[in-house]
Amino acid sequence: MTATDPQPTIRARQPHTNPPRSRTIGPLTLGTAIIATTFTAAIFGFFYAWTCSTMWGLDTADPHVAIEAMRAMNASVRNAVFAPVFFGTPAVLAVAALSAHRAGARGRWFGAAALLYLIGGLGLTMAVNVPMNETLATAPVPESRDAAQQMWDTYSPPWQVANAARTAVSGLALVLAAAGLYDLGRCSGRRRASVHP
Repeated sequence: MTATDPQPTIRARQPHTNPPRSRTIGPLTLGTAIIATTFTAAIFGFFYAWTCSTMWGLDTADPHVAIEAMRAMNASVRNAVFAPVFFGTPAVLAVAALSAHRAGARGRWFGAAALLYLIGGLGLTMAVNVPMNETLATAPVPESRDAAQQMWDTYSPPWQVANAARTAVSGLALVLAAAGLYDLGRCSGRRRASVHP
């Protein structure tokens, strides 16, 4: 090799690194989020119907009719269709929160909805509405219309206040669950775009 010969270029060997792998939002995560949001919407709609139609109608009826109708509805609601939504909503929301978090999304939306409904929906119902319903179911109904009206007036207003509160809380939980579902959709769209530019 002479002085005029070009010097060989020595290239440093670059260490081989794998690109970071992003966690995918699979159908199980998305499906759980949809079920959780649907459950929350169902229980909100149930409470809302009591607020804007059922109780207002009973308040205008004969008190004997109102008491017997309320007793019948409270007894009939204990069924296998209602129970999964009423008792299962916080659990499904919690599962959705964990699944979303593991997928790299914001699971806190579903977590907040679960906590909110657990306290202000399920908890409030068990603490206020259910004891009032049990008292109404076992109390003797007076024969006179005035006495029956007084019995209904003692029951209906505080029951409706508690129902309005659980309706508002469940509505807020639904907003949070919908926000979590929307966030999952955004994350899924961004990841698909990064894979297919």
